[in-house]
Amino acid sequence: MSLLKTIDPNPTFAPRESGPLPERLIAGSPAFKTWAQDAAKNDTILTGVWEATPGETRSIKGETFEFCHILAGVVEITPDGGEPVVYRAGDSFVMKPGFVGVWKTIETVRKIYVTIT
Repeated sequence: MSLLKTIDPNPTFAPRESGPLPERLIAGSPAFKTWAQDAAKNDTILTGVWEATPGETRSIKGETFEFCHILAGVVEITPDGGEPVVYRAGDSFVMKPGFVGVWKTIETVRKIYVTIT
């Protein structure tokens, strides 16, 4: 197993397709695609590319730490009790364990993610 992994921002293999949990859907009918590209430490660290079409959902991280780097699109993230923050292609951010808020995809978004649980 190599200890160096390149993440392909435009993978050619079929993604896993899904949608939001019904109890987390706020508006629209977003569709999600996930191209998982690496897993480590018994699947507690996951890396890949994720894409979502426009819509609005509740984001609840629980014990999960997530780093995101936006490749394309526009999202607005509003932490509970906080102000909205807009992220676009080229932006990076972290949602720490315990984060709760609203994820609004304004333009179809594609991001590289790293989650740690």
